[in-house]
Amino acid sequence: MNRSSAVPPTVETLLRSTRVVLPEGTRPAAVALSGGRVDAVLPHNATPPAGWRLVDLDDTALLPGLVDTHVHVNDPGRTPWEGFATATRAAAAGGVTTIVDMPLNSLPPTTTVDALAVKRDVAGPRAVVDIAFWGGAVPDNAADLRPLHDAGVMGFKCFLSPSGVEEFPPLDPHRLDTVMAALAEFDALLLVHAEDPARLDAAPAPHGPRYADFLASPPPAAERDANARVLDLARARECRVHLLHLSAADPLPLIAAARRDGVRVTAETCPHFLVLTAEDVPDGATEFKCCPPIRDADNRDALWEALADGTIDCVVSDHSPCTADLKTPDFGTAWGGIASLQLGLPAVWTEAARRGHDLADVVRWMSAAPAALIGLDDRKGAIAPGRDADLVALDPDATLTVDPAALHHRNPVTAWAGRTLRGVVRRTWLRGTDITPGPPLPTAPTGEPPSRPTGRLLERTRP
Repeated sequence: MNRSSAVPPTVETLLRSTRVVLPEGTRPAAVALSGGRVDAVLPHNATPPAGWRLVDLDDTALLPGLVDTHVHVNDPGRTPWEGFATATRAAAAGGVTTIVDMPLNSLPPTTTVDALAVKRDVAGPRAVVDIAFWGGAVPDNAADLRPLHDAGVMGFKCFLSPSGVEEFPPLDPHRLDTVMAALAEFDALLLVHAEDPARLDAAPAPHGPRYADFLASPPPAAERDANARVLDLARARECRVHLLHLSAADPLPLIAAARRDGVRVTAETCPHFLVLTAEDVPDGATEFKCCPPIRDADNRDALWEALADGTIDCVVSDHSPCTADLKTPDFGTAWGGIASLQLGLPAVWTEAARRGHDLADVVRWMSAAPAALIGLDDRKGAIAPGRDADLVALDPDATLTVDPAALHHRNPVTAWAGRTLRGVVRRTWLRGTDITPGPPLPTAPTGEPPSRPTGRLLERTRP
């Protein structure tokens, strides 16, 4: 079921481009849109029927809208950090047409059906793009897991180490096992922020302005050991698991081996881990702080190899913004999160093209695979008849230099400031409606700029 706000009627449209990224490859084509869906994929020189609108994109590439399954909107409760109005405008500006909101850092966190209802009530009138929701698995909500599943969340997120907010505590090994056993009974997906707390406690505490000191505080072994524990339990409990924001390459062989053993595991990484390196981070530049951290160039190369061979399935933003005052110049006290929802596509395309990948690879990592992860691959993630007409026109050869003031997310703090990226989003469509935002708008204290909602609130439909 969809909970939808009013959507303006769509006009039948024929989109023409010499570079349409289709499931079978990239080629010249014309895409017919009718009733909010892709009606047909036609030859490039197809003539639009009488009364249809023709949009000729020339050599601008036409991609399916991106699906970002890792977004912290922080609304309600921490709306000064972000908010659904600003986050979804940023998504639309970046070619993202579906987001899945994380169960933290909102207040209340999405750990009960009542909290989910509050979040839906806040999101519905503000949604520029489609929004789905993750539920949370915390030590005290075992009785809430099945009701949340029945209410339509896409799965459940947990932490194995402190989350950074008191209202979303981590699972110890015993509770992790209990949650996996419970979720396996109704085949729900568990997302895991996997860093081993013992490894973190044994490492030097993060402190001061030097990035090298911060990088020593969460060692790669923390990711390796925690992911190994998750995979062992997933094997024993036959639970579906998704490993979040891989930063270190150390767990990759474990993931590949678990897949060979039949463990149902998927994994993601993020644009900042694929493009930025520890060598890029100046001391005191805490806009680069995230947990787990940006690591060195050799580690980045290993993540790209894992994307190429399929060990890593998805590339998603882990958009985790905050107010500027929380990015203190001390890596020990600064908030750990990078705001990149609007910039993921050009960031990844910049590095992917440099490494010889094509737009079809980027679409697979950032649209098709995330849509499959949440069970919406019959509607999202590809330009094909019957799919939602969620589309993005990308000029893959144009460049942009990131100006924080030109971004749509609420606070102009970003690790991408001043960086030149390749690939400019020209237009974005949601179910055939052009949702391309204009210039960033001033925000009210609630973080809600004037905007007509076009997005729908999505619920899980399978399994």
